[in-house]
Amino acid sequence: MSIPVLDPNAPSFTRKYTNLADGELGAKAISCSDEFFAPLERMLNPEPAVFIPGKYDLNGKWMDGWETRRKRISGTDWSIIQLFRPGRIYGFDVDTSHFTGNFAPAISIQGCYGEDIPTEDSQWFEVLPPQTLNGNQHHYFEIPPSSRVSHLKITIFPDGGVARLRVYGRPDIDWQTIPATEVINVAAVEYGAHTITANNEHFGLARNLLKPHRGKNMGDGWETRRRREPGFDWCLIALAHPVHVQKIEVDTCHFKGNYPDQCSLQASLVSSGTDQSMVTESMFWPTLLPMQKLQMDHQHYYTSEIASIGAISHIRFNIYPDGGVSRLRIWGTKA
Repeated sequence: MSIPVLDPNAPSFTRKYTNLADGELGAKAISCSDEFFAPLERMLNPEPAVFIPGKYDLNGKWMDGWETRRKRISGTDWSIIQLFRPGRIYGFDVDTSHFTGNFAPAISIQGCYGEDIPTEDSQWFEVLPPQTLNGNQHHYFEIPPSSRVSHLKITIFPDGGVARLRVYGRPDIDWQTIPATEVINVAAVEYGAHTITANNEHFGLARNLLKPHRGKNMGDGWETRRRREPGFDWCLIALAHPVHVQKIEVDTCHFKGNYPDQCSLQASLVSSGTDQSMVTESMFWPTLLPMQKLQMDHQHYYTSEIASIGAISHIRFNIYPDGGVSRLRIWGTKA
């Protein structure tokens, strides 16, 4: 299990919005001008890039990202990716970790919208104008909300490597098309749910709670450090849409000697305020799910235990006193 590295300098949009270029969620590498040293699909891996000393393949040094050969003619290299779901983009993280003498010196990004693979007739528009890059670091670019985008064309000048491209945005869901009686999981990243903050994420990020499918291992969940002082751990989550809750699932998949002893949920319908003010306010939100005893490696479902507090848009998930939870799902009808 790898310990997540949280960049203290990362801007708020990296926490507030979803990575639409997450390969695990379904983002795809479509095509590129060259991938001689490292394939394009590695750039979409949500895990932090790694460097393995002494590891080589048939074409040279193995690199964890997308890397083109050294260009001996004029021009640029490019790639096209499909986002896991069409959405509107608010910012990028262009990560050149471990690329030192072989990073791409500059990058620009265009977007288009369409259900099919882009063609020569696709109407591309600028999303990120040309930006200078440096080696072995994160480059954060916040932009005004883009138009609806399904595919991106990444151009690097003139060649080189990019370890990771993270595209932070909000899936563009037409909630008017979802029937009022349909029960959906609004704590799902694919619908636009996101974590606001957590008091501790030492072994696993709280955003993992919102992933689809069950956890693949113990590292694929939210796990806090061992608490050596009084208190409990918690995280705040903005749901994808206000909802009347019908069912809750707390899944401790793979957590056996380190699952929380108990959990509870508080919730509220939030219409204004900052993320920081919400941290204080959430302590006084009404209880949605009273304290519940948890089991190891188990899917816990709650229906009759849910309190009737009306429509909610945000939740505070409390675990006592600490530990790990794989997934949290909140099912209900839209409010």
